[in-house]
Amino acid sequence: MAARIAWLVRRIRPQRVTGHRSFCAGAPSSSARPASFTDPDVQSILKKITGLNLEKVFQPIKQESKPPTYKLMTQQQYEEALQKAVIAAQQYLEMPPMPDEREPIDETLAVDKILDGTDTAKFVFTDITYSTPHRLLFQQDRHEELLNRCLVQFEPDAADYIRIRNQTFEDIDRQGKYDLLRSTRHFGGMVWHLCSQKKIDGLLVDMLQRDLLHDGVSLVRLYHMVHPDTACAKESQGADGRELIKLYVKMESQKPGYLELALQVYPESAAASS
Repeated sequence: MAARIAWLVRRIRPQRVTGHRSFCAGAPSSSARPASFTDPDVQSILKKITGLNLEKVFQPIKQESKPPTYKLMTQQQYEEALQKAVIAAQQYLEMPPMPDEREPIDETLAVDKILDGTDTAKFVFTDITYSTPHRLLFQQDRHEELLNRCLVQFEPDAADYIRIRNQTFEDIDRQGKYDLLRSTRHFGGMVWHLCSQKKIDGLLVDMLQRDLLHDGVSLVRLYHMVHPDTACAKESQGADGRELIKLYVKMESQKPGYLELALQVYPESAAASS
C-alpha cells in the first residue's frame, strides 16, 4: 500500500516529489538570503517530509456508529479510488500559514451613544466547553486537536495563536513525540519552527531511527536554507546524503553523540540517491 501511494504521489505531483535535488544541492551560497516559509522550495521540502499516511489522514472521527459499507471494485476502479483519496489527502495536509505576529489592534470601529445604558446586566455567560487546559491536552497527546481548535478560534497572525502554537511544537520536541503530527497539516509548521529556532537535533534523530534518512537529509538542507550564513551551510556546499548530515553533526549539532549513534546504522554509501 505504501509503495502504491508513493507512486501515485509522484504521478500526481512529480515536480514536487522527484525534483527536489534541483533547488538545493548541499547548501545555499554564502550570499543567499534566508528562506521564508512561503518560498516554493521550502514548501516543497516541508510537504515531502510531512508524509502521506492515508490511514492517519482519514482516521475515523468519533460519531454515531453505522454499519460499514463494502464495494466490489475492479483493479482499475481501485486505482482510481486510491488516486482520488491521495488528492483529497493532499488537500487536508495543506499547511496553515506562518505569518509574523500582527501589531495590537485597538481601533474603535464605532461609538453609538444611543445604546448607552440600555443594558444593566452585570453578568456575562460564556460557553467554556473547549476550556481544557493545554497541559492536560499535552498529557493526553492531543496536540493536533489543540492546534486545530486554535485555528478555528484565532487568526494565524494573532498573538495568542502564535503563543499556543509554539508551546505545542516545543512540547512535542521536548517529549520527542514528532510522530503525533506526522502526516498532518501541522507537521510542516513544526519543522519550520524548529529550523528557525535551531532545534532540529531531536527531530533529526527521530528521522534516522525511523529509517527516514532521505527526510533527514531534506531537514538539514532546509536548515541551511533558513540559516545560509552559518559556517556549516557554507562548508556543506556540494555535499549530499549521509555526508551532509555528518557535516551538520560536526559543526552545528547540540547533541552530536546521539546523532553519531543514529548514523552508525547507515553505511558510508547510504542515501546516494537522496
